[in-house]
Amino acid sequence: MSGESSRSLGKGSAPPGPVPEGQIRVYSMRFCPFAQRTLMVLKAKGIRHEVININLKNKPEWFFEKNPLGLVPVLENSQGHLVTESVITCEYLDEAYPEKKLFPDDPYKKARQKMTLESFSKVPPLIASFVRSKRKEDSPNLREALENEFKKLEEVLASLDFHRHG
Repeated sequence: MSGESSRSLGKGSAPPGPVPEGQIRVYSMRFCPFAQRTLMVLKAKGIRHEVININLKNKPEWFFEKNPLGLVPVLENSQGHLVTESVITCEYLDEAYPEKKLFPDDPYKKARQKMTLESFSKVPPLIASFVRSKRKEDSPNLREALENEFKKLEEVLASLDFHRHG
């Protein structure tokens, strides 16, 4: 697996070349919680990948060819196929690389697992708000909301076994 690029590509940067055979490329941003979700799946499944960080405040012109909305994450494979939206990228990776499944095959069990994960969709926006929070008086409320979400997440994850799909 390639290490994460330390610099972010911005306006005027050259587009990267084709994705090497047998690898997948993820266009990311270092602190984007949605891109982190995709990176965690890549790492959990042991998929060979390279990371190209995009400067989201000063996006390269060529990036809009990868995703017209200009958002990360974006997956690109060696055939030039592009997949966007973090939930969709995670599902794609689980199905395209089935050696180590993260989701069960049983439709009901899969739905239950997704419902559980969806109930924690508030966490990334709360983290982003907490990081962006400049005013001290906002921090205690955000911190409390985050702690509550993490407690719920911990309880639910303790009751699940993501690798037992029988």
